[in-house]
Amino acid sequence: MTVLGTGAKGSGTLSGTLRWGVVGTGGIAAKFVADLALLPDAEVVAVGSRSAGGAEDFGDRFRIDRRHASYADLVADPEIDAVYIATPHPFHAEHALQAIAAGKPVLVEKPFAMDACQARGVVDAARAAGVFCMEAMWTRFLPHMVRLRELLAQDALGEILALSADQGLRFEPDPEHRLFAPELGGGALLDLGIYPFSFASMVLGIPETVRASATAAFTGVDQTTSAVLTYPGGAHAVLICTSAAATPMRAWVAGSEGRIEIDRPWYQATSFTLTRSDGSIERYETPAGVVQQLAQGPAKGMRFEAAEMGRCLREGLLESPLMPLDETVSIIGTLDEVRDQIGLSYSTELSEPRR
Repeated sequence: MTVLGTGAKGSGTLSGTLRWGVVGTGGIAAKFVADLALLPDAEVVAVGSRSAGGAEDFGDRFRIDRRHASYADLVADPEIDAVYIATPHPFHAEHALQAIAAGKPVLVEKPFAMDACQARGVVDAARAAGVFCMEAMWTRFLPHMVRLRELLAQDALGEILALSADQGLRFEPDPEHRLFAPELGGGALLDLGIYPFSFASMVLGIPETVRASATAAFTGVDQTTSAVLTYPGGAHAVLICTSAAATPMRAWVAGSEGRIEIDRPWYQATSFTLTRSDGSIERYETPAGVVQQLAQGPAKGMRFEAAEMGRCLREGLLESPLMPLDETVSIIGTLDEVRDQIGLSYSTELSEPRR
């Protein structure tokens, strides 16, 4: 049994199993459901789709009993305690607002919204309603990222001077694929670039300047985008994302007293090496139990973000201190600046990114 205490909608303290409803039935929703099966205090009990057939198929696949033929019906379901938004990018804000209006705590898949204006609208609505809301940046909650933040908090690297991260996967050109579809928010930046930009934000905060460049895909969305971010203390972040090639997918952070090099693929559950300025080397390895679980099934590590949301709800929090809403908005704001510089628009008259 799950109980949310009284108070503002969605602001009660959770006890018992957290019952999830999933909005969307695509690949990311499937991964999320597979991961939640590994949490003892969470359960997916309902799914919502644009059609009855989509909900039925997904429900059959994952043995989910409650199936809704609309997203509005899903968020209104009294048998769910929390909502996970897994629809395409352009619909995240709309569906998050539906969940908030229904008083349901909501986990919104990345990117949180199409632009900072949309993101701020969702955040303002959640705060006004007293409803928990969080961006589903699952990488931030993985064990190696938890340890990395601990080392940074201990000043293990001294003054941070530079950071680099890449995220590149090769996708065959296909106008039907969402990554190339302007109407679905396609392109490397929002789909892949969100990872390195969020990583830079976690380590260095809000950039002082942004310098970006891009090459267009055949549909006009960005195929490859790179950016150099600079920060008030003088640090630089060099970020790249591409849908045209499989990059090394490594990340590193360098400071005056040492550096951390994260193994590939850095954004998934992995390990890293800390090299201190005196030449000593320390190795962080992802716990064996996590590695074993990931090797045995379809789970990728998304349960850690779900566990964080469950923790916050049990403590009566309205946002996560590890993925604050204001930071989510600022990250989208940085992506807006990149889009402006490369000329990437998702209007009906999509402009080609400038080189």
